[in-house]
Amino acid sequence: MYRPGGPTTSAARALVLPGAAVAAGVVARLAAIVFVVVCAIVVSSLAAPAPALARSTDTSARTALVLTLDGAIGPASADYVVRGIRRAEREGAAAVVLRIDTPGGLDTSMREIVRAIVASPVPVLGFVAPGGARAASAGTYILYACHVAAMAPGTNLGAATPVAIGGGLPFGGDDKPAAPDGKDGAKERGTGTQKRAADSTMEAKAINDAVAYIRSLAEMRGRNADWAERAVREAASLPASEAQSSKVVDFIARDVDDLLARADGRTVTLAGESVALRTAGLEQRAVDPDWRSRLLSALTNPSLALILMAIGFYGLIFEFLNPGALYPGIIGGICLLLGLYALSVLPVNYAGLGLVVLGLLLMIAEAFTPSAGAAALGGAVAFVLGATILIDTEAPGFGVPWTSIGAIVAASLAFSLLVLRLLWRARARPVKTGERGMLGERGTVLEWNDGRGRVLAAGERWHAESDAALESGQRVRVVAVDGLVLRVVAES
Repeated sequence: MYRPGGPTTSAARALVLPGAAVAAGVVARLAAIVFVVVCAIVVSSLAAPAPALARSTDTSARTALVLTLDGAIGPASADYVVRGIRRAEREGAAAVVLRIDTPGGLDTSMREIVRAIVASPVPVLGFVAPGGARAASAGTYILYACHVAAMAPGTNLGAATPVAIGGGLPFGGDDKPAAPDGKDGAKERGTGTQKRAADSTMEAKAINDAVAYIRSLAEMRGRNADWAERAVREAASLPASEAQSSKVVDFIARDVDDLLARADGRTVTLAGESVALRTAGLEQRAVDPDWRSRLLSALTNPSLALILMAIGFYGLIFEFLNPGALYPGIIGGICLLLGLYALSVLPVNYAGLGLVVLGLLLMIAEAFTPSAGAAALGGAVAFVLGATILIDTEAPGFGVPWTSIGAIVAASLAFSLLVLRLLWRARARPVKTGERGMLGERGTVLEWNDGRGRVLAAGERWHAESDAALESGQRVRVVAVDGLVLRVVAES
């Protein structure tokens, strides 16, 4: 028998549930569409062609594996270069050509590449190319680590000052004006002096560490260590011609063929032993980034990681609120795990991550516990602030652009507005649950005797009472509910 519960007609429950159910279906479809779009982006990145070079299918021939380090240096770049050097060792290649064109990147990824080059039993020839390329910031350290360093005409290197190295704050002094004289002013000046001293200490530690690192690489390869220090302390840069004359690089080469010809006969140190290079006439074989490196490159894009996190949260929330929907839960789980993986290999600021999660939860909560827009606006502010400081670095290519932040916030606020619209429409609909849901329900008398009997209403048998004399088969209408007993009147 139908058992109406207590008064379940509060405004929040009566209005939220119908609108939320419809909204869940809408969002599930939107999440599926976005998921397909994200998958298409990832697949297209995996299918992107690599720079064309002469290829050889005979791995036993005297070959030079050519790796291309293009764009910002991150976890995917480090994985690609490290595995490329290991492959050269495994296949017995005569040399590795590392073609560089980078604005810089993450300190941890740069050091991983440098360690692989220094420990490599195969000579690594660093080559800043083609014309117009650069080996800036982290690229300078990598070029200094290579056994042979060369540049193409029209290229440059330098500007190796560390920025937010090791997850610290960007360098810079405290430009806050001095406080007026007095007790409060003295206290403020003292606080400002302490802050400037702390900032100066952190800056000095980071720069001194970077100077020692690049000087050790310069001394190991016999290159200009003094200019390397200037590149760190003063962000100095050099074009290719001056780099050669300053003994920062070994020579200038037009292309890879010229590089191999000029490197021939040079003596380098491999595993503690001096080795004369025999690179003239080596056959070039490009090592393209495989699907693993391209997938890692796509996933470690901070914008994509943020989008995956948002889809994951929305999908799981709607699966919990609508058990059995399946698609939101499956898509949300996959996206959330991929987003967390991407953040695990990026220099994440955990305060920013906390604000992002809080912002998403608040914007989702607005759809199910209406707060006149307060939760949605608070969530949008928290999300924007969190996304802005999410990646704890100023390395080029690893910031979260405002377009991505704005798109996610706009989509979340649009969803909140959609839910509010659905709630407003649901407000005019009759209540379908509880006691009020039975009011006005029509039924049929099953049996009647002396003002009491049983009626069939809403597909169930009910005890009923009425002041009117009723007969079996007569149509009635519910006017009140008293516990499990209906008050009915004859339907006219």
